[in-house]
Amino acid sequence: MKYPILKLKPGKDAHVKNRHHSIFQNAIAIFPDVKDGSIVQVVSSRDEFVGYAMLNRKAYISARSISFEEGDPLAVMKRNIEQAIAMRKELMQKEDTNAIRLINAEGDGIPGLIVDQYNDVLAVQFTTLGMDLQKEWVIDVLEKMIKPKAIFEKSSGSARKKEGLPDREGWLKGTAKEPIEIRERGITFLISLTGSQKTGLFLDQREMRSLVRSYSEGKTVLDCCSYVGGFSVSALLGGAKAADAVDYDKAAIERAKEHVKVNNIDPSIFGSYAEDVFQFLRRKPMPRPYDFIILDPPAFAKRSSDLEQARRAYTDLNRMALELLAPGGLLLTCSCSYQVDEQLFQTILFHAARQAKKSVKILQKHRHAVDHPINLYHPEVDYLKSLFVWVE
Repeated sequence: MKYPILKLKPGKDAHVKNRHHSIFQNAIAIFPDVKDGSIVQVVSSRDEFVGYAMLNRKAYISARSISFEEGDPLAVMKRNIEQAIAMRKELMQKEDTNAIRLINAEGDGIPGLIVDQYNDVLAVQFTTLGMDLQKEWVIDVLEKMIKPKAIFEKSSGSARKKEGLPDREGWLKGTAKEPIEIRERGITFLISLTGSQKTGLFLDQREMRSLVRSYSEGKTVLDCCSYVGGFSVSALLGGAKAADAVDYDKAAIERAKEHVKVNNIDPSIFGSYAEDVFQFLRRKPMPRPYDFIILDPPAFAKRSSDLEQARRAYTDLNRMALELLAPGGLLLTCSCSYQVDEQLFQTILFHAARQAKKSVKILQKHRHAVDHPINLYHPEVDYLKSLFVWVE
């Protein structure tokens, strides 16, 4: 099948030839006269074949590459889906875990598509117009490969807004009783896809939940921006003396309480606070002293114009946490803001430590979950940073 031609400007083809998936509006010389969302063939200014992409003139990223080889681009995308699923099966087959990110958008060479598996239910996100128009094709492929009990669409967020798409949520195939019970390394979580943040659980923090569990024995833990209590429950199952969860989302706090119950944890050693974390950290006195604090806030910088405000917020949050910790305390601090890179995040912690008059040692940096691969050719998918530190 022949596809309409999208032609790049002179000198604007290098990053696409290097297999980067984003083609920016200012790199395009000639747009084909086709419907937005269509698949187009991409050529250089010298008419050399570069690849195939999904077009959206209205978006700043006006095309998303889905194949860098000649031939049927949908066949390439299907092969990428098969390889992504096969990789998870090989790497995670021995884990007591049935909540897995199966497809990680550009991380797996499939821009605009995220698929999470929760037990026998799939949660899918379509974040680009082109992928949204391929929805039926994608669902058919997933059904044949995985044979899930049900498929739920959870398409929302800023990425869809940039593509001119409304949020969309609902069952696409079958239904499942909620909450869905899943296992993560022996821990039980209850997942509600309907109305929840993201797709029910922050799967990208699996390795860090395990780290917290490993170092929590005998500790008193404060889990800030706790969402459904993943870090709190991990700490308590790791032998923590007590753990408190703080999150502004009342429904998430209620689910955290359910997670304590379903994992047979003594509820008397778990505290929960549905309030703003900045206000909580200014409490005097605190509910109890803490010697292990986890900071996992939402993204403070969603665009470059937010960067200065985000820097101040991250600094304040970390300073207040460090001030609470006595010598020998532990801090796990995280950022999911892509605009805040690893070097800047470490600099922010440096300034927070100086302001708190505390000396700290970095023990570890972020442990990356293998089901959230980073595409070497498209490193922007590497958004999550964590620093695990010892307060001297």
